[in-house]
This record gives sequence, structure tokens and C-alpha cells, in this order.
Amino acid sequence: MGLIGRILGVGSGAGAAALGNAVEGVAEVFRPNATRQMELSAAAQEAALTQLGAEFSNAGSTWFDSAVNGLNRLPRPFLALGTVGLFVYAMIDPAAFSQRMVGLNAVPEPLWWLLGAVVAFYFGARETHYFRESRTVAGRVVIPQVAAQPPVQEIAKPSNPVPENPALADWKGGK
Repeated sequence: MGLIGRILGVGSGAGAAALGNAVEGVAEVFRPNATRQMELSAAAQEAALTQLGAEFSNAGSTWFDSAVNGLNRLPRPFLALGTVGLFVYAMIDPAAFSQRMVGLNAVPEPLWWLLGAVVAFYFGARETHYFRESRTVAGRVVIPQVAAQPPVQEIAKPSNPVPENPALADWKGGK
């Protein structure tokens, strides 16, 4: 083996490894290592989830917490039983019921939108809470397995080709 072979370490493979590491180091200057970036992102997400789990690990069990939990359980039964109660009220006293409905007809539309938003956010928050709770097992979030995603280059390509621009073609001297 010659002098250059010994310097580059061709016989042992160390030179090729050193050359590969050097190329990798230079390449990471221009484009970050995607694998390392994903590892760091996963570590940060796991740390955030661990911190979140620690914040809610010891739920309070004082009388105040029990009272608030009891109050949180009241709106759904009140809404359901109140709706059934309206039907019963309409059957018992139709004249009084119709007077009440005329009164409801006088409520301005923005107030109905506000009521709808409050009810939607209340039930949406509860649904989100139960959805998140069903994904949590022993203080850890269970993330469903996702099918392998295509590389970023395939995602960036438009699904429909861009139609030809006549003005651009004319400027280029095409048509």
C-alpha cells in the first residue's frame, strides 16, 4: 500500500468513515439532519406531555373540588329534562306555552347566536376532554399508529398540474 492509501486509511476503512463524517458535517451546515430533528421534536413532545401529566397527577379531592365537579355535571341533565319539560308544559297549558314562545320570538338574533356559541363551546370542551381522557393510559398519552407518510418531496408536489399561463408563454416567445 502506498503513502496516500495509508493517509486516507483505505485499507482499514477508517478513511472512508472519516470522509463520510466530514461530508455529513458539511451537509448539515446547509440542511439540518432530518432524523436528528425528528428525534429532538419527539423528545420535546414527550417532555411536554410528561410535564402536563405531572401537573394533573394529583387531582384535588377537597369539598370545593367535589362541589365544582357536581356543578359541572348539572347542565346536560337540565337541558335534557328542560326540553322534555317544555313538551309536557305545552300539553298541560297550551295558551301559556304559546305566550312564552312569543316572548322567545322577541329575543334578538345575536343573542341566539351567543347562546348557541356558549352551548357549543361547553359541549365541545367536554367532548374534547373525554376524547383526550380516552387516549390516556396510566398517565401517558397513547398516540395511534400512523401509516408511513410519503417523503416531503412528494407532499410538496401539487396534485393537479398548474395550467399553462398564456401571457407567460407569449412572453417566452412560445405561441
